[in-house]
Amino acid sequence: MLDAYRDSKFSRAFIWAVASLVLLFLILPTLIVVPLSFSASDLLEFPPKQWSLRWYEAFFGSAAWMAALKTSLSLGVSTAVIAVPTAFLAAIAINRLGRPFAGGVYGFLLTPSVTPGILLAIGLFIVLAKLKLIGSFVGVLIGHVTLAIPVAVVVLQPAVDRFDWQQTQAARSLGAGWMRVIGGIVAPQLTISLVAAALMAFLTSLDEAVISIFIASGANTTLPKLMFISLRDQIDPTIAAISTLWTVLVAGVVLILNARAQDA
Repeated sequence: MLDAYRDSKFSRAFIWAVASLVLLFLILPTLIVVPLSFSASDLLEFPPKQWSLRWYEAFFGSAAWMAALKTSLSLGVSTAVIAVPTAFLAAIAINRLGRPFAGGVYGFLLTPSVTPGILLAIGLFIVLAKLKLIGSFVGVLIGHVTLAIPVAVVVLQPAVDRFDWQQTQAARSLGAGWMRVIGGIVAPQLTISLVAAALMAFLTSLDEAVISIFIASGANTTLPKLMFISLRDQIDPTIAAISTLWTVLVAGVVLILNARAQDA
């Protein structure tokens, strides 16, 4: 059907122009935030009249910001450690179940990702309050894992579906147990997908704000929640510095992931 449309310089130029405009629209907020983070002003001022690193110094010199950063990084790593193996086993189960059960299980696992964040946060708050886990590290971790598992499943399911399962049948016929088959045969061949799922789970936890606002508190306050509180109480250019660092971190993870995918 696509053969009916002739390829021309005009069509290619039009596509590139539209793509460039969309890309500019998406990155424009970032292009504004980055200069703001280097402003010497006490207010968010664009373009900055004077340049300074004072807001980066304020961020790294603040005990509150550093504690929140440590909590967010710990939650991100813990979320990836729990969510990826769970999603990996779930993806294998979906592949092995076949229709019609696979579709139901897959849809159930994706439910947290399609549920409005505020409703999910309220539901988790009610459950965790009864378990007396509000404000605890475990309680916040449960909320983040709930959101990370669907992301990891979406990343891993296509890779699991493409895997040659005749290898596992051969291993099973030689007496290998399922855990040995998964750990020794399946997982090593899906390393890139597992790393991608881990990075996506980590970033999902790192960027989560709604659930953290409801559940996190005290020593377990996350960086996104502290940023929200800071914006609510006072417009502080430190937020621009944190946003810039966050953007650099996410961009670095994406570039690493892309490089690994190309090497594979």
